[in-house]
Amino acid sequence: MLIHLRQPKSILLAVLALSFVLWFLLQNWHDSIMSIGELSLLGILALNVSLWLSKRKRNKTDDIVDELPSNRYCVENVIARAEVAINCLNQEAKNKISESYITSLKHQVSFLHKELNRKDIQLTVTGGRSVGKTTLIKTLLSHWQTKTDKQIIFKETQPLFTEMPDAAILDDAKLADAVLFLINEDLTDTEYQALEQLKELKQRLILVLSRKYRYLPEENIIILQSLKQRMSCVVVEASLSPLPVKVRKYTDDTSIEEWLEQQKPDVQQLTQRLWEMITDQGEKLIWAATMMKAALLYKQTKDCLNTIRRDQAQPIIDRYQWVAGAAAFANPIPIIDLIATAAISGQMVVDLGEVYQQKLSIEQAKAALGEIGNLMLKLGLIEISTKAITTILKASAITFVAGGLVEGLSAAYLTRLAGLSLVEYFQQQEISVVKGESFNIGKLRQALQNVFQQNKQFVFMQGFVKQGVKHLLPEFVYKDL
Repeated sequence: MLIHLRQPKSILLAVLALSFVLWFLLQNWHDSIMSIGELSLLGILALNVSLWLSKRKRNKTDDIVDELPSNRYCVENVIARAEVAINCLNQEAKNKISESYITSLKHQVSFLHKELNRKDIQLTVTGGRSVGKTTLIKTLLSHWQTKTDKQIIFKETQPLFTEMPDAAILDDAKLADAVLFLINEDLTDTEYQALEQLKELKQRLILVLSRKYRYLPEENIIILQSLKQRMSCVVVEASLSPLPVKVRKYTDDTSIEEWLEQQKPDVQQLTQRLWEMITDQGEKLIWAATMMKAALLYKQTKDCLNTIRRDQAQPIIDRYQWVAGAAAFANPIPIIDLIATAAISGQMVVDLGEVYQQKLSIEQAKAALGEIGNLMLKLGLIEISTKAITTILKASAITFVAGGLVEGLSAAYLTRLAGLSLVEYFQQQEISVVKGESFNIGKLRQALQNVFQQNKQFVFMQGFVKQGVKHLLPEFVYKDL
């Protein structure tokens, strides 16, 4: 499916023509009507022109990158974050992961420090099948003349949009200093989606429209202009395999000789753009690519650390949810008070904080639970969960009439939600030791909503209630359930 690209100039010309025709017709109308009509038309025309100009200004992006690192310190800071994460993983792993894995992570950090000092620019060439990736690299290498101490190293990816997942191919592309994305006709939807994936990663892009001989010159101009207006990246054209030109020669004896003469590839626009990129932004491109690699290393390490910490946190949540449930079952009190003030749940928060290296006092823990309780109340989670548990218990007359069972199960369930919400919240924080830092209510609310969505399914609730009944009632009550 082709993406239909709007052409602001065409729209502007259409508006001007329409306005002129309507103005001409209005000449025969009453003066007052004509005045109103002229005012309206001028207003509409002014609005369309202003919208077109603002859209043109907003869409016109001729920079090779957005948000390049301003200095080397920015990159070193991200590398330092990755080192902190690796050190934490090394301290907390304790036979949970292999030493060779930690060693590999440390080697990657050392490699990142060396990356900052490299001189070559690494470009990845990607695109669909048969768009001319190999031809482009060979042509650029034969035309490129080194004018700087930084050289270009080209790497070609596997073809996109084939049996191999595009995500795996783009994983290689996103680590380059910049990406040349080749297309040989108007942009398709699949190509657009692949470009958007790279842009989301803040990858530096040059979109190359190759094989421009496929279109008439005026058609090629329209397509190229539309791409430049639509895409917030550099767009150039290149003729990689131009069609041969017929040459006719007239001899003195009035005979005619004809032959096909092969044309040379034309990559002048692209070569010039690459030269400008290396000259003006070469060092910052290396910084940006190194920062991306450091950020990915940090995420990889943090994900591994979070998995280990979650495995430690889950038994804590399981234990405290049934302790809280048993307390509420024995002496039912309002659920919101239980969540906000009970020492049992407060100690759970302290224990979870220790797992995630968040040093919290019992008072801070109770304050956090108070915030969670208020969020539960505002989001209606208490009422929803209580109704769901009551509905499930009605299936058994024995469990339904058991005093305090609804309160106990609700307390256990809400304590579980509170614990899992804190786990998700802690996992989003930077890997560091934070003392006395207040909670971000917005992030806490989002974590609570995410956890509730994952734990509100009927099948899960049914299994949770059945498990809870076993914890809270004597064996002779639940043995036949």
